[in-house]
Amino acid sequence: MDTLRVLVADDEAGMRHGIARALQNFTIRLPGLDGEFRFGVEGVASGEEALEKIDAGPPDILLLDHKMGGMSGLGVLERLTGRDLEMLTIMITAFATIETAVRATKSGAFDFIAKPFTPDELKETVRKAASHLVAQRQARKLAAEKHRVRFEFISVLGHELKSPLGAIENYLNVLQDRTLGSDLAGYDEVVNRCKARAEGMQKLIVDLLDLTRIESGLKKRELTEVDVAAAAAAVIDGNKTAAEKRGIAINLSGPNSLNMTADRGEIEIVLNNLVTNAVKYNRDGGRVDVRLAADGEKVTIVVADTGIGMSPEEAEGLFNDFVRIKNEKTRGIAGSGLGLSIVKKIAQLYGGAARVESTPDVGTTFTVELKRRASSR
Repeated sequence: MDTLRVLVADDEAGMRHGIARALQNFTIRLPGLDGEFRFGVEGVASGEEALEKIDAGPPDILLLDHKMGGMSGLGVLERLTGRDLEMLTIMITAFATIETAVRATKSGAFDFIAKPFTPDELKETVRKAASHLVAQRQARKLAAEKHRVRFEFISVLGHELKSPLGAIENYLNVLQDRTLGSDLAGYDEVVNRCKARAEGMQKLIVDLLDLTRIESGLKKRELTEVDVAAAAAAVIDGNKTAAEKRGIAINLSGPNSLNMTADRGEIEIVLNNLVTNAVKYNRDGGRVDVRLAADGEKVTIVVADTGIGMSPEEAEGLFNDFVRIKNEKTRGIAGSGLGLSIVKKIAQLYGGAARVESTPDVGTTFTVELKRRASSR
């Protein structure tokens, strides 16, 4: 349970003690925010003492009497003007005039409570201030987190684009400077490498668009009856040329027809990412097994390969954004690092999950479970 610090500045000892008693066992739970809050109360008898306490370490909530011997409550507020304090002030006053309210509000007061007040009135006023304060802090925290994530995202994206762009520039310099002389076959190889790099960047952009649409909730989903078996067969056919070049066999097992309510594009994205990876990270002459199954309200897609595999440490963060396994075995294998992150997010849209099991030099198995009937959101 978190504690919010309350400073009571009032020259009446009875008022200070009464507020402390009223808030002693008072706790609140705020809607939409995890956790429960209680209040730790400290009292001072003058505005000057209040300023000293605030200078030493500002409280969360300041209960400030308007009329005190020495510096008034308004005087305290005016001394605090311009200071960036995460503190809300509640004015305590027996002289609740409009002029006082305007001056106090301009000086930064959050709310007022008029003497005499009941413990319930005090608690409700403090509850409102605490709710506002915690919501403000949560908003600042989310804004800072958003800024950090955006910075990291742009940094990673810049790195992912910088490498292929640099390679393309180097290849173009070879063409421009006629470095290979009259060897036209050599130039063909340079052009092919440029195309491969450009295709990699295009795949990154497509994956980024898919990821953004899914996370933002702005992607228009068209839920229809989708035959997962037919979609899997089409994806396998699309990967057949790349597999045959390396002698990799792709096998499909499961029911001849497996219908579910889904967005066809989302199911194709899941299947294509899994099958493409199973081919890319496989060994020459290897095998890819695509297995489909339905169990009541659940559809299971399993894609297993006989490829290079990975360690438990490498597999741990595999479904995060921009994560790729980088080692001697994966050198030269292109990828955006977003495909499996998208697979996981789509699985979550269907109330399901994605997981991986892998053994180095033996192979990798991806399992995606989806509810058979998707909701519109």
